[in-house]
Amino acid sequence: MDAQTQLELEAAAFRRLRDHLAERTDVQNIDMMNLAGFCRNCLSRWYQEAANERGIEMSKDEGREAFYGMPFGEWKAKYQTEASAESQAKFEAVPKDH
Repeated sequence: MDAQTQLELEAAAFRRLRDHLAERTDVQNIDMMNLAGFCRNCLSRWYQEAANERGIEMSKDEGREAFYGMPFGEWKAKYQTEASAESQAKFEAVPKDH
């Protein structure tokens, strides 16, 4: 497989993941962090960092809007629920290495 095709496939997989997570608003970021060690915010930050590394100025808020498809505050108001005490305790126990 040539490099361009690989790049296009990776980009398509990323878009599919982004779109899947946009549809699964029942899955909370804290639960993703507890289970997988990353969440939508991580993905939006990685997107922002990739843009910045290429000389494209993008703020944290712009990165989040690009990933969430709307301003982050709007997404939180529509879809974020209060984390359970159990989820919060798990989150606090997980090492923060990224």
